[in-house]
Amino acid sequence: MRILIDTNIVLDILLRRTGFFDASYDVLKLSSLDKAEVFITANAITDIYYILHRATKDAGKSREAIIQLLNLVDIADALASDVMAALSSKVTDFEDALAGAIAKRIKADCIVTRNTKDFANSPVPAIDPKDFLAEFSNIE
Repeated sequence: MRILIDTNIVLDILLRRTGFFDASYDVLKLSSLDKAEVFITANAITDIYYILHRATKDAGKSREAIIQLLNLVDIADALASDVMAALSSKVTDFEDALAGAIAKRIKADCIVTRNTKDFANSPVPAIDPKDFLAEFSNIE
């Protein structure tokens, strides 16, 4: 299985967000267990670093967190064709439209996000982490 995880999933883990950490962590853990191929967009990494650094005020810890993340996930680069697809997408938020275009190009089975409504018109279906884990356990 190949999945693209949204920025909010990573931030749930790194910032230990109450109510969201466990499911997001379990999704990411599938990568370390070799049960899923997990991707994150290259542009999401800059957002994650910025938000994490703002929260911790520690550049070293923020960089180390990104390094640890990259040991678990693959980076899905944004290509010019992805940008063009996002610009003509029915997904209203450009960043989400870009994630959808990238997910389609890398042939992701789904996008795991807590903001599924923002991906309503995405070319790749979006699913909440808790729902994903429930469906994933039924597949195994």
